[in-house]
Amino acid sequence: MTSINLNLMTAFLLALAGVLMYRSHLMSTLLCLEGMMLSLYIMLSLLISHFHMFSLSMAPLILLVISACEAAGGLALLVKMSNNYGNDYVQNLNLLQC
Repeated sequence: MTSINLNLMTAFLLALAGVLMYRSHLMSTLLCLEGMMLSLYIMLSLLISHFHMFSLSMAPLILLVISACEAAGGLALLVKMSNNYGNDYVQNLNLLQC
């Protein structure tokens, strides 16, 4: 395993640990999710270029589009929560409430 792959896996695992540990604020969770998506994008791009799988060359772009949609949805939820509650605590989200 090269040092680049090891660093990217470490970045992904640290972002995953951040999601699991800092669950109280929505903003920190969203930042950790973006870090995970960025490390996945770089790993996928390096994998495709290393193994010369050019038939999958659109996969990183699709991953970026999904990541942008996830970020937009998360930021919209963050703005709505801050307008309604005045903070970004995840405990204010009650998904069972209609």
